[in-house]
Amino acid sequence: MRPFRSSFRISRALELPHNYAPQRTLRPYHIRNRQFHCTPRRRLDLPSGKKPEKPDPLEEWRNPPPSKWPNRIRLLFVPFIAALIYSMWTDDTIKTEAPSIAEKDALLKRENGVSEQSPMRLRMEQFIKQHQKEIVAELEKVDGTKFKIDTWQRPEGGGGITCILQDGNVFEKGGVNTSVVYGRLPKAAIQKMRVNHKALDPNVDSLEFFAAGLSMVLHPHNPNAPTVHLNYRYFETADETGNTNAWWYGGGCDLTPSYLYDEDAIHFHGAIKQACDKHDKAYYPRFKKWCDEYFSNKHRGETRGVGGIFFDDLDETEKDQEQLFSFVQDCLSAFLPSYLPIINRRKDMPYTDEMKQWQQIRRGRYVEFNLVHDRGTAFGLNTPGARVESILMSLPLTARWQYMHEPAKGSREERLLEVLKKPKEWV
Repeated sequence: MRPFRSSFRISRALELPHNYAPQRTLRPYHIRNRQFHCTPRRRLDLPSGKKPEKPDPLEEWRNPPPSKWPNRIRLLFVPFIAALIYSMWTDDTIKTEAPSIAEKDALLKRENGVSEQSPMRLRMEQFIKQHQKEIVAELEKVDGTKFKIDTWQRPEGGGGITCILQDGNVFEKGGVNTSVVYGRLPKAAIQKMRVNHKALDPNVDSLEFFAAGLSMVLHPHNPNAPTVHLNYRYFETADETGNTNAWWYGGGCDLTPSYLYDEDAIHFHGAIKQACDKHDKAYYPRFKKWCDEYFSNKHRGETRGVGGIFFDDLDETEKDQEQLFSFVQDCLSAFLPSYLPIINRRKDMPYTDEMKQWQQIRRGRYVEFNLVHDRGTAFGLNTPGARVESILMSLPLTARWQYMHEPAKGSREERLLEVLKKPKEWV
């Protein structure tokens, strides 16, 4: 029987010699892994008449070729696939954590600096730090003593600059502080703030917040020279994506004399009224009344001093953000013209031991208000990671509590109490 032959057969001239080994195909992963790169063609020299051995089918399984995916890509890809499978299995949504507003602001300052196009957070921070330097420089000229400057950082985000003058020539104690704070508001704080800010989401456990402010208190040695307090601040909250959720301004400035000079109160209120009137004629009377009501020792039935202005929670329901920022800028800029003429008139006036004792009693009233009624002090002390030394900077170096003290009839001390129990209009 004739052997079976295929009907189609390659021409004998096209058949390959027995000693020819097929050249290995160049794959993309060879190029990536630099295998066979620039390698000359080779022929497999086999003894004549021998065919090449058949490749072992398990060899590629035992020694697989290198993966065409770099290791770092595989490290990222595997967790992603695992998370995707988990999400499909459990129907849970995969959420990526958005950068915090502290991280956003740090990046913006590093890359672009601060300009009029920057977020209000950065513009307010720049503004208060600039005015802190100006105020400190002017007060050092008045006192002849340098402030101690203490820069601090907050682990939760932000920090501040505390400038303290203690036992100076004019000021027994004074502080000019700036603070820039990032953190998270707990649910209890959110519920309280929603009374005045309905934009705050009540259905979250916490919200990111930003607070920046300049706070200042000056307690002179001389009883004829009044204590002065100033604070201007900006507050903002952000939602889970880092977008602004709510914002508002607050602040004010007030004068607390131990011995009342009408001309001092008139000058102080006049400078503040001028700054307010540039923006709204209704601001000064409205905020002056607010100041008399807020800076009040209700348990004593008297105000802390002769007042000034006070406002809080000024947001988009009042005016737009730029207009309110301009208002705060003008109020803060009015401080030096409002106070420097007063302190320069009174710092070198003679006084008696009895006058100094009365000053200490009035400072005791100042301490009572700050520790019992002041919301800013309470907020600061209840903020996790807060810097207690900076918060209590406002307290005087010395104070006095004298049992059942009553000033003499017809005295200057009695006249001061009459004004504090019934605030008057100065301008």
